[in-house]
This record gives sequence, structure tokens and C-alpha cells, in this order.
Amino acid sequence: MVYVKEILTGVVALGFAIGIGFVMQNSEAGSAYYGADGFQESVPSTAIDGIKGANAANAMLEVQQIELTSGELENVISLPETEAQVVKASAPAVLDVPDVPEIDLGPVDPVPSCEVTASARPIAAAMVELTLAASCLPNERATVHHNGLVFTETTSASGTMTIKIPALARDAVFIVAFTNGEGAVAQTVIEDLSDYRRAVLQWKGNTGFQIHAREFGASYGDDGHLWEGQPGSVADAVTGAGGVLTRHGDTGVAEPLLAEVYTFPANTATKAGDIALSVETEVTAANCGIEIEAQSLELQTDGSMKTRNLTLPVPDCDATGSFLVLNNLLQDMKVASR
Repeated sequence: MVYVKEILTGVVALGFAIGIGFVMQNSEAGSAYYGADGFQESVPSTAIDGIKGANAANAMLEVQQIELTSGELENVISLPETEAQVVKASAPAVLDVPDVPEIDLGPVDPVPSCEVTASARPIAAAMVELTLAASCLPNERATVHHNGLVFTETTSASGTMTIKIPALARDAVFIVAFTNGEGAVAQTVIEDLSDYRRAVLQWKGNTGFQIHAREFGASYGDDGHLWEGQPGSVADAVTGAGGVLTRHGDTGVAEPLLAEVYTFPANTATKAGDIALSVETEVTAANCGIEIEAQSLELQTDGSMKTRNLTLPVPDCDATGSFLVLNNLLQDMKVASR
């Protein structure tokens, strides 16, 4: 009986020692993993109140004054002596896995690339025909840039676009940019650019800006009064009979960039005199009471570009239907006959 008690006492002592080691090791391991301010589970307030002199959320209980005792066991269970038996087992043989036949899926079509190309060619009246092909970008907004001129267009359902643009440089470079970063560049040479004078007005949004050109003393409504409602013709610009007004940009897109360009054949004109240029805008419900902005570009006889910016406060909506006329934003043209 004494021998059995001594054995049990040793077992209990060993259990306490293992328990102490486990508590200490896991406390150090917890600090290493989470730190002093790491993961914390919620603790009931009654348990926090019972911990004194430490941060309750991070406190560790110290185990002290552990005394190993051996108790009197009233009932001692004698274990029968048994002979150790060794059971031998053999691992199953390695199974032969049949080879998986390769499946021929046929030729794999390559992923189509998004190729965007553009080309430019000179046409009559020192203008350029710009052609864009972007089959993977149908009905997409595109911004066209050329020597300071900027406007937005939209590709067709097949991703193409063909537009005519008045050239503003002899060595003309055109950039077409999409909102996703795709784009293309095209360039060409305009041999007859020096024969023409050009004035550009560009703006953002449907603000109602217009260029009005009154050729050789023409009054409003006369044949020589060119504006959006009476733009003239490219044929007249080629023959020298008169100028032509072109508008650029898609008004159907959100916040479009729009432009108007007035072209006159200064070196081939059949008349001599002055061309009065003005910028006008109608007061509408869309622009009344706000400030609108525009920019003018004027191609000089030496090929240089003159640029001016405009900020225009529009009257209140009580003035809807009236027009604002700016006579000094664009310089009048003086034309000598050939």
C-alpha cells in the first residue's frame, strides 16, 4: 500500500510540474504571437475586478506556493500483470495507377488583340481626312488632338471613324485617344496650308458658342454672313469665292469638347476687303446665370498660332433668348484680291 501511494504521489507531482511548465511556456508564446496589445477576447467584468495591480485585459495569473501532497486513497485498484504483445502488420503493396490519356482539345484560338490604327491624308482646302480603325472599341468616346485643337467624337458600331479636320500646321500630326488609354497617331503634310487663314473657337459643353463671319461688309442674313446655320461650302474655299465654317465634336456625349473653325482662302480670294469675325452665344436655360469658358486659336500668315482664353459671365435666366456678342476675341481678317 505504501508503495502504491508513493507511485501516485510521484505521478501527481509530475502532473503539476508539467502543468506549470505548460502555463509558463504558453504565456511566453502568447506574448510572442500577439504582444501586449494584440488579440484579446472579451472578459466578464466580474473576472476583471478580481485581478489587482495589473492591466486586467492583459494580466497573467501567477502560480505560486504549489505544495505537492499525497492523499490517502481508500480504494486502491490493483492492475493485473499483463505480458506486452507486439502485433506486426504489413503495409499494403503500392497500387499501380493507370496513365491518364491526353485529351486533344483541338486548336486554341488566340485572344484577339485590340489594335487601334489611324491614317491621315490631305484633301481640298488644306483639310485632312482622318480615318480611325478600332474594332474592339465600338461606340466609344475618343478625343482628337491637333496642334492645340481638341474635340471629342464617337466611334461607329464597328469601331471606325472618318472625319474631316482643317489643318493647323503644315506638318500635321493627329492624336486620337480613348478613355482606357488606347490610341493612335497619324500624320501628313499639307502643302497648300499657306493659302488659307483660319480662326478656331473651342469650348466644353453645350454652351451655345458660335463664330459669325461677315465677309466684305455683309450684314446678318446676307449671303456673305457665315455661321452654324449658313456655313458656306468647301468648294467656295477652293475657288476663292468665299470662306467655309466647320463644326467639330459629338454633342451627344456627356460634357463634349466642341470646336468651330472658320477658313478663308486669303491667297486665292476673288474679292478684296475685310472679314468681320465675332463670337456670339445665346442665353439659354442651360447657361444662364453661370460662367462659361472658351478658347480661340488663330493661324497667322507666318504659320504661328495666336491663342486667347475667355471667361464669360452669362446674365440671369430673365435674359433667356437674347445674345451676347464679342467682337474682339477673334481678329478681323484683311484680304487682298489675287
